[in-house]
Amino acid sequence: MRIHPDDLLLIIDVQNDFCPGGALAVADGDAVVPVVNRVSERFDHVVLTQDWHPRGHSSFATSHQGSAPFETITMPYGPQTLWPDHCVQGTAGAAFHPQLSTDKAELVIRKGFRSAIDSYSAFHENDRTTPTGLAGYLRERGLKRIFMAGLATDYCVHYSALDARRLGFETVVVESGCRAIDLSGSLAAAHAAMAAAGVQVVSDLD
Repeated sequence: MRIHPDDLLLIIDVQNDFCPGGALAVADGDAVVPVVNRVSERFDHVVLTQDWHPRGHSSFATSHQGSAPFETITMPYGPQTLWPDHCVQGTAGAAFHPQLSTDKAELVIRKGFRSAIDSYSAFHENDRTTPTGLAGYLRERGLKRIFMAGLATDYCVHYSALDARRLGFETVVVESGCRAIDLSGSLAAAHAAMAAAGVQVVSDLD
């Protein structure tokens, strides 16, 4: 696939806590690192996202007495999966994977730092209305097509892709650079939702 000068690679949440040994490890999550590093060499523009939660974040199961990780509760903005404590600000788990190449990143979008609301998408908090500012940045820079890779396919990649399409960006997910949690059929649901939204999913860029 040909990469254009106004294309962007969005690298989503390739952080230690989402890799093997981390607090919310995605199976084989570290396998995305060499793929993402290779793919990023083809882009003039690269942006990273970083999950960045304060201690006691409302999405943590430990913040809700009697709740367990992966249960779903109702928050003011809708259903919320409860997670193990992860990507806590300033911890080693929140840091990018040590082998991830970050030198080309023009911007790092930190998300999930509001204690009362979770954030899967690179563009909006989970209320679907509070923006991160990424869309405005891309438009001011004249970047029109977004390629996405990272963790996890069925959560932060999926939600970011849907928001990108909703905001009018052409969107491509590079599947070899992603891995999924697949919680109760979430991967199949994510693929269906992305297809319905017009997200292009490719196996690789080679």
